[in-house]
Amino acid sequence: MIENLVAGYAKIDFYLANGIELFAMGNSHLLLELNHIVLYHTSSISKQESQHQFEATKAHFYAARNGGIGQLMDWLALNQHTNIWKRTAGLFTNILSQPQLFLEGNHRTGSLIMSYLLMREGYQPFVLSYDNARHFFEPAELTKKRRKKSLVDDFIYLPKQTRKFAKLLKDEQKRQSFLQT
Repeated sequence: MIENLVAGYAKIDFYLANGIELFAMGNSHLLLELNHIVLYHTSSISKQESQHQFEATKAHFYAARNGGIGQLMDWLALNQHTNIWKRTAGLFTNILSQPQLFLEGNHRTGSLIMSYLLMREGYQPFVLSYDNARHFFEPAELTKKRRKKSLVDDFIYLPKQTRKFAKLLKDEQKRQSFLQT
């Protein structure tokens, strides 16, 4: 799993170094590619199994009602002027809440996508550590149980989890800046 995440970070670095915009029209396949990397980069499953899983994820990714890539792009468009912390955290909340963006690997892929957004804005990537794991996984577990396009979840629970993630991201930037000085 760690090797797959490292490969995912390398792919994010490649996108950034080459000015590739993950959320530009026609680039949604790059998000699928990241998900496939975090799941199968060093996997011992057969190419046939890997391809079958990729095709199932792709079908879900494009067709999921109230939770696929179309819904995520709509959310990003509505929140394009939101501060980086809430936008990044909200994106992650959207990936994790039901229906999740991918069939598997939403936490890992979501973390990579958060890192991409942060690095694109000149911040350090989000890196899960022993020190921040509890603050990451507790709201993540609650978020996984919530549904997009549900009146109560959309207006109460998901914004609350987004604020928790935003605080975590901001606090991690402060902590990393402190450690570098």
